[in-house]
Amino acid sequence: MPKIIQLSPHVANLIAAGEVVERPASVIKELLENAVDAGASQVTVEIRGGGSTFMRVTDNGCGMTPEDAETAFLRHATSKLRTAEDLAAIGTMGFRGEALAAIASVSRIDLITKTAGAISGTSLTLEAGAVTDRGEAGCPEGTTIIIRDLFFNVPARMKFMKTDVAEGAKVTATVHQQALAHPEVAFRFIRDGKEVLSTPGSSDLEAAVYCVYGRDGGKLIKVSSSWEGYHLTGFVSKPTDARPSRSLQTFFVNDRPVKSRLLIAALEEAYRNQIMIGKFPACVLHLKLPANTVDVNVHPAKTEVKFLNEKAVFDCVHYGVLGALNKTPDRPQVQFTQKPAAPTPAPTATQAPSPKQESFFRTMTPQEFKNFSGALQNAPQPAQARAIATAEAITRETRLGQNVTLPANPAKKQEEEAALPPIITVTKLATPPEPVTVHEPILPIHEPILPIHEPVTPEPIPAEPEQAQLPDTEPESTWRYVGELYNAYVIVEQGEEAFLIDKHAAHERILFDKLKANQERISAQALLSPVPCRLSPEGAAIALENQDFLMTLGFEVELFGDSTVLLRQIPMDLSQEAAAETLESLVSDLLSGKREKAENIRDELLHTVACKAAIKAGWRTDEAELLALVRQVMAREDLKYCPHGRPICITLSKKQLEKQFKR
Repeated sequence: MPKIIQLSPHVANLIAAGEVVERPASVIKELLENAVDAGASQVTVEIRGGGSTFMRVTDNGCGMTPEDAETAFLRHATSKLRTAEDLAAIGTMGFRGEALAAIASVSRIDLITKTAGAISGTSLTLEAGAVTDRGEAGCPEGTTIIIRDLFFNVPARMKFMKTDVAEGAKVTATVHQQALAHPEVAFRFIRDGKEVLSTPGSSDLEAAVYCVYGRDGGKLIKVSSSWEGYHLTGFVSKPTDARPSRSLQTFFVNDRPVKSRLLIAALEEAYRNQIMIGKFPACVLHLKLPANTVDVNVHPAKTEVKFLNEKAVFDCVHYGVLGALNKTPDRPQVQFTQKPAAPTPAPTATQAPSPKQESFFRTMTPQEFKNFSGALQNAPQPAQARAIATAEAITRETRLGQNVTLPANPAKKQEEEAALPPIITVTKLATPPEPVTVHEPILPIHEPILPIHEPVTPEPIPAEPEQAQLPDTEPESTWRYVGELYNAYVIVEQGEEAFLIDKHAAHERILFDKLKANQERISAQALLSPVPCRLSPEGAAIALENQDFLMTLGFEVELFGDSTVLLRQIPMDLSQEAAAETLESLVSDLLSGKREKAENIRDELLHTVACKAAIKAGWRTDEAELLALVRQVMAREDLKYCPHGRPICITLSKKQLEKQFKR
């Protein structure tokens, strides 16, 4: 066994840095917590790139004396603890005394600080934890610390850094968290010379939420409750505004951002029976409790906590959120399928007249037709054009001695009859009409209307023999469509059995199989107006990192703001209304690392696209669409379950029904 030795302080600090400093966002978190503990009311954060080359945090806190400034970079040096008893009730954000020492060991630091009433401030320069320069400096009260070249002396850590976009997004999320944790502090965040966040510092959490989430923050429900000495405040989303992931769930315990399965379970329990499966509420919740009832010293990054009384914490969050939801009315409107109105076709000479109209036109002489055309000049324009065009066609073909067979169009029969003007009474002329030459060209008629003397009764023509109909070869000849139940289930009768078909599940499966069978690139549609999609900072970064992958799935994304992307192209079978939610689901999967197999990711996307594009339960669906759906379900034996495992069709036999009626 090798000889046991004591590590040098430098190596020990590098090991500690591995626990505390994972990325630039970890540095910003520690520095912001120090600024808050120093009593700052204004904090400015500035980064360049992803933060690995340049970070600056400026606060107007109490500052440090020259002696304290150097001591602060020693390991286990802190102003927040004095005795072991202080660990039982920690009320500050930082307390370990490791943050500055760990950060300094893997970076280059410039520090400028000044206490209230001091004539001048202190300037320090450190490299790899060692002070290389010290002196006086003219500066305002507070502290400014600049971090450069993070991990410059630890190449092994540097290679695990992600792109500037991804690291910058992590920093953005950290600043957002601190702004929500401390609404009494005015935070200002500058990224690559552009201000992306500014909070008022008015102690109003609602104002901070609005600054972080924008208009989406106005849709939240206010929560305020107390339970056995515990106090819960904050905001939660409506059940109808649930998200496809938990990325917008933010919890604070005594103003400290934490991750807690207990708090997540309590929150989501309050939404039970009010939210769809696979959807998650968003929240910004502050839990205040006595410092001696929570242990924050269970994780190096202080992101996890342990509660002394977990049941009381659970009940406080659960009943606090449930009470807020019950007091807030939220009745979503039923959605109906919107079909664009069919354009009115322009009248043409090939439209088929009704038998009554055809008989009337065929009995006209050429001169009678001239009179009729003149009388139609005062008729409505669509009817006028349709009647004249039809009459001209019939008269022309009759004068040429042709057998006229007009196209049958019974679907438009009643519509055209109703649109045509009433039959106008036409007179016979006193003198016989001039003979018509067969080869004479037919010119437009512009003669005036002649006096009306005697009505003409159209002579009936023999009825044409009815055409024999082809035998019905449709598959529904063995089954009968009965109707729809609750705008969700289609009822079909076949022999001694009845089938209840879930129209959404069936349509979803059909769409999924159609998409799955096409192994080519998913067809996409370009949007005339791009669709905005607000994501978390990490989500926006990973969406931009995976632009090529998203493009293969039909999505074209473009950065629009700090946490917002624009969808300029979406899959063909996906509606614009569901595109943003679908992208958010994909981004959530990418954040969770679900990318080990491209085929699996493609299937997950196809599940989502099929689900969003399918007709929904509760929608009123046209009967023709339902019949087309039923034809496929009844003809295909493989349509048993939707992509999520729910049954498509259930059977009810006549015997089972009679048994229920005691027959």
